[in-house]
Amino acid sequence: MRIDDLPVRDELRGKSPYGAPQLDVPVLLNTNENPYPLPEPLVRRIAERVAEAARNLNRYPDRDAVELRDGLAGYLTRATGHTVGRANVWAANGSNEILQQLLQTFGGPGRSALGFAPTYQMHDLIARGTGTAWISGPRNDDFTIDLDAARAVIAAERPDVLFVCSPNNPTGTAVDRDTVLALYQAAQAVKPTVVIIDEAYGEFSHQPSLLPLTEGRPLLVVTRTMSKAFGAAGLRLGYLAADPAVVDAVQLVRLPYHLSSVTQATALAALEFTDTLLGYVDILKAERDRLVTELRAMGLRVTDSDANFVQFGHFDDAHAVWQSILDHGVLVRDNGVPGWLRVTAGTPAENDAFLDAVRSVVKDAGTKEL
Repeated sequence: MRIDDLPVRDELRGKSPYGAPQLDVPVLLNTNENPYPLPEPLVRRIAERVAEAARNLNRYPDRDAVELRDGLAGYLTRATGHTVGRANVWAANGSNEILQQLLQTFGGPGRSALGFAPTYQMHDLIARGTGTAWISGPRNDDFTIDLDAARAVIAAERPDVLFVCSPNNPTGTAVDRDTVLALYQAAQAVKPTVVIIDEAYGEFSHQPSLLPLTEGRPLLVVTRTMSKAFGAAGLRLGYLAADPAVVDAVQLVRLPYHLSSVTQATALAALEFTDTLLGYVDILKAERDRLVTELRAMGLRVTDSDANFVQFGHFDDAHAVWQSILDHGVLVRDNGVPGWLRVTAGTPAENDAFLDAVRSVVKDAGTKEL
């Protein structure tokens, strides 16, 4: 039996699950992971905290994750300069579960969500999974948001939820403060609209966090993750910062005891090593900028990046170039954006291997001029 033979919901028919191919090659630069393993002192601290939690695994975890939310609030306050308290923060299993809870709360059947394509594919998939209609808004040729066109589609479609991904995945482009304010104002002028700023890659950005914009704007939500900057993709810990009323609202749909004691203990240990982990971010930002410079020196087009990855092209047959790079032992991401590929910033050695691979294949790739 095939999926299409099952009585699945109509909006799920013909869709593909989100995922990236995991191939056995020497250099993996396709999933925007932090390439640096957690330092040994942190590994030991995780073991200590998990051991403490294990003594009480016969009991349910703290369903409100009080200590963890205090820790995340403290981190956000230090990182952004904007005072955040426990009441402003909510955590879940990855930022994807945070987004799901937000759409379960503010989306759903008869409601819609709007994002600007190309953008993070899970926004669309989670919307459809929660019965929320998905609307794809436009971008400029340089992948920035066309504000006039955005205002027009907001006025015409009247979405209940508006997504702004900054830095945007897969393009790496950041959205400036004035644009976000204009989008928020345009949305509220039509109807009360929850505006979600997805800052999964916020720590890698050249521009400050948009979190301070939540002050006085109760329908503006910022989401983040520990998967990228904290190098903890396997932890699956995401969180949001917003008006306390939003935090209260998402708890109407959260599953009971959704964050395990082990997850909370591990995240708290990672927060103890914030300065150490963010030191790797500085290294990766420098490597990202090196990738941009080197790829442009080859005559390729490269989108300005504020993330830990780089979008490059422009190719007549991007998948053929992807395969050629793979044949050199380097896996990058073919996101399906016509003519473009995406590479994660890895270690200096991994990036050298990638650049060598591109140099070997780009002359035969049929690139278009800038």
